[in-house]
Amino acid sequence: MKTLQCIIADDEPIARQILEKYIGAIPNLEIVASCKNALEVIAVLQENPIDILFLDINMPKLTGLSLLKTLQQKPNVIITTAYPEYAVEGFELSVTDYLLKPFSFERFLQAVNKVQQKPQAVTSAATEAKETKPTSVFVKSDKKLIKLDFDAISHIEAYGNYIKVYTDHMVLTPQTLSDFLEKLPDHFLRIHKSFVINFNYLKLLDGNQVLLQNDIKLPIGKSYRKAVLDRL
Repeated sequence: MKTLQCIIADDEPIARQILEKYIGAIPNLEIVASCKNALEVIAVLQENPIDILFLDINMPKLTGLSLLKTLQQKPNVIITTAYPEYAVEGFELSVTDYLLKPFSFERFLQAVNKVQQKPQAVTSAATEAKETKPTSVFVKSDKKLIKLDFDAISHIEAYGNYIKVYTDHMVLTPQTLSDFLEKLPDHFLRIHKSFVINFNYLKLLDGNQVLLQNDIKLPIGKSYRKAVLDRL
């Protein structure tokens, strides 16, 4: 049986210790990191392939649910929290299970089993997705649904609770940049907290800026520069 790589994310030391004990009791689970906040989780995810994220909600700086909204590629997520009121939002973010503290080892094991039963279904879904890759997306704008071809989008800009999608014209639609990025294919890349570009439109990199083929200049955020250089 495959060994599943795990991260614990909880600001409470006792909660981390309980999870470490539970994980240690299951032979095919391995702890990669035990993190005190979401920022530590992001750093680990950037460097390691992770199968399961045991995630608390109420953490300093960035909540667990806010973290999930920022992730382009999510591992299997098992929420571990004392707050039942976030369950609906958690499942809307496709978490595998939602454990209410204090939870027993038996309940913990049930959640882990859900992950272990997923691989075949996940593989099948991934194969199906590759065979039927979408080439466009519909967005709401001015009480209309507008079809946007991915290849026609040069870049996207955050604009409060809206985003501006740029093709040969600009479309304003009510959603967040992170949510929209999840709908986009792999050749789109976030280069700044406020900008995503279609990498096929990249013309050149100039210091901390990119120039697109339509002669649009956009800044590269400090925390995104490595991802841009890695893609190059």
